[in-house]
Amino acid sequence: MEALFLVMPLLMLGIVGFAAFAVIRRAQDVSSAWNSGLTAQARCLRAYTTTSGGGSTSVHTTLHHVYEFFTHEGRVVRFDEPGGSRTTVAGDIVLVHYAANRPERATAKPPARGRLAASTGCLLAFLGVIALVCLGFMAVALVVFV
Repeated sequence: MEALFLVMPLLMLGIVGFAAFAVIRRAQDVSSAWNSGLTAQARCLRAYTTTSGGGSTSVHTTLHHVYEFFTHEGRVVRFDEPGGSRTTVAGDIVLVHYAANRPERATAKPPARGRLAASTGCLLAFLGVIALVCLGFMAVALVVFV
């Protein structure tokens, strides 16, 4: 029983670590696309929503867009981006930013470095609080059970 009080927080810490890695990776991808200076006209092929939650929690809906564009080398790239503009519909032409080495990680979001830094920082701070709570719980469990 005592092991449960150590294993569960460790599992949660692993999930928090993976989430932090994903947040940092996406921020780097978007920043790299903006900093590359490479842009292209992309067509929105599809717009759709996904939902999560429900039951005893609130429902969260995320808007996704699927874009397709040609790189400067002539390669066709298609990518899916969550959280896009609500006014973009299938058939619209938008400007996308991409890095030459990873065009599939392009973004249709206009450059907003301050917003990217703030949202990344807030998410990492939130994940840090969760990690501290897990560590504190483990510390209390060790004191109580040892």
